[in-house]
Amino acid sequence: MFLGKRIRELREERELLQRQLAAELEIDTPMFSKIERGDRKAKREQVVKMAKLFEVDQEELISLWLAGQIYGIVKNENEALNALEIVKQLYKD
Repeated sequence: MFLGKRIRELREERELLQRQLAAELEIDTPMFSKIERGDRKAKREQVVKMAKLFEVDQEELISLWLAGQIYGIVKNENEALNALEIVKQLYKD
């Protein structure tokens, strides 16, 4: 979701085809397409590799990847914002 949108933007800016990136990640094109659409989660090592391929800050893509992971867990929870605030405070300590 979050990561997929950014990957698509980066890919289109560089005029790359999905099949080219899929080959670099050693996955098939349909799998890459699913990652880009947000239908499938990328592995952390794939995100790191994409940051290198796109020559962008790894932290940006990892942050988007983590945001997607967290959102997938809390999206249907009414108390999600409260829980995230607690985690934020704990993380600061």
